[in-house]
Amino acid sequence: MRVAKPAALAFVAAIALLAARDASAHRLDEYLQAARIAVEPDHVLLELDLTPGVAIAGTVVADIDRDRDGSLSQAEQQDYAGRVLETLDLAVDDRPVTVRPGTATFPEASALLRGEGTIQLRTRLSLPAQSAGAHHVLFRNRYRRDISVYLANALVPASDHIAVTAQHREADQRDLTIEYQVRTGRSDSPAWWLFGGVTMLAGWRAVNRYW
Repeated sequence: MRVAKPAALAFVAAIALLAARDASAHRLDEYLQAARIAVEPDHVLLELDLTPGVAIAGTVVADIDRDRDGSLSQAEQQDYAGRVLETLDLAVDDRPVTVRPGTATFPEASALLRGEGTIQLRTRLSLPAQSAGAHHVLFRNRYRRDISVYLANALVPASDHIAVTAQHREADQRDLTIEYQVRTGRSDSPAWWLFGGVTMLAGWRAVNRYW
């Protein structure tokens, strides 16, 4: 198991705290969609947090609560998660990867209506064997462009065999391209932790013009 140096861990923790603070400050009439993607040797982890502002929370809840009984049933949650995931595009080296349902965590409808709840979607997508060298992942979010603002970032890989080398975003952060290297050797350099933290900070700061 790789153990990160304390300084690297402290830096990444500071970035995470800053990101959490900024995410909580999104406008009340917007649906904040924050995507995080981790590339590993045999899979991609995709995390999507959906946080509606109080002014549009009623619209979001109505879209989930199809029977209008004031609660979000398990079936309604699964249906909504599936509809969201259908609008996400993922490709590795320009080959499409089907985004399949994983786990979904929903707050109570009352919390969403108060503007205090976040829907969390998590899925693990298997990849075929990857050759050593340069690769790239393209992520695109097409869900609810009419009311949404977007964030997208790469997570620091857990494996020493993957090294993220660059992140490229469209201005609205609906699209993210992650460039990475598959390596056969082992590297314990903390430089990749620093890179991950700096690029995450740049991504969160880039969305400030919407606020």
